[in-house]
Amino acid sequence: MKTSSILFSPIKIGTVEIPNRFARAATHDFMASRNGAVTERQVSLFKNLAKGEVGLIITGHAYVNPAGIASPYQTGVYSDHCIEGLSQITESVHKYPSRIFLQLSHAGRQTKPKICGCTPLAPSSVYEPTFEVKPKEMSHEEIRSVIDDFIQSSRRAKEAGFDGVELHVAHGYLLSSFISPYTNRRKDEWGGTLTNRLRIVVEIIQGIKELLGKEFPLIVKLNSSDFLPEGLNIDESIEIAKILESEGADGLEVSGGMAEAGRGSVWKGLRPEEEEGYFVDSAFKIKAELSIPVFGLGGIRSFSVMEKIIEEGKADLISMSRPFIREPFLIRKFRTGEIKKSECISCNKCFNLRGIACAELNKEKKTQF
Repeated sequence: MKTSSILFSPIKIGTVEIPNRFARAATHDFMASRNGAVTERQVSLFKNLAKGEVGLIITGHAYVNPAGIASPYQTGVYSDHCIEGLSQITESVHKYPSRIFLQLSHAGRQTKPKICGCTPLAPSSVYEPTFEVKPKEMSHEEIRSVIDDFIQSSRRAKEAGFDGVELHVAHGYLLSSFISPYTNRRKDEWGGTLTNRLRIVVEIIQGIKELLGKEFPLIVKLNSSDFLPEGLNIDESIEIAKILESEGADGLEVSGGMAEAGRGSVWKGLRPEEEEGYFVDSAFKIKAELSIPVFGLGGIRSFSVMEKIIEEGKADLISMSRPFIREPFLIRKFRTGEIKKSECISCNKCFNLRGIACAELNKEKKTQF
């Protein structure tokens, strides 16, 4: 039994106690209906993660406004009619000790007009080559409206029974593009200085805390680097993290990359144990300046590596995505000592429009018959 490991010790995020140090990083599941409504497949997905003893489950990015949808079959939280379906997820998860947060997001320039039904929005009209999009620079009124969208979506999350929310301020989506000097070239109060670029995120946090109270947990997924020459770097990310904590953020998940950089958060291919956790060093640098919990992630597969990260104080929680697609019961198997490493090979074939599923596992099943 591995229950003596520090990985199975509880930790508090704000007022909520997480039963262990494992987090399921937000993963778009391609399982919602076309209008963003929750489906039975999603309820089953999250129930299995809770049954598999994942301490904190973070949902895939839920769009706060129809103009902010990033891809087909994405979960929506843009209207009160979404609450009933979202409640089915939390009810299934809360039959187990696991906690669950809803990730709130707006695609910004990383979508297509045929998906969002409009000209994609961004802080500045900077062409996005991956999506072949020339976004519309947002007006003051549109920025204010999006701030309110995030605040109201957090209310819906709470009413649906989620234990907290995560703001997606990473990977080049709208909030990420506001804090990046590469994508935000505004000259007004929403751009220029770090304070101005971060203003939209700060006002969202302030609005959520004012509406729902300081006791409702709010964490942030933050880019440590955009991997672009003129983009966000680790030094600015550290300063941003300190401001976010001072404004009431209860935790920070450290990631990096955006579509245009050609280098996102899910790097393809397995790495040797000494190279697991490719965002952990950045998390450690940020954690050194904070008192709130910090999540470490980046291709982590080995139990011993996870344990070492927590024991050495480089992060407080371990976030994983792809391993849970292959094996939702991974943490239970770690706890019982059945396995010491995830079988995920980081092939990235699990992401598809039919719904996330491990391609290698499906191949193995077909071979048996």
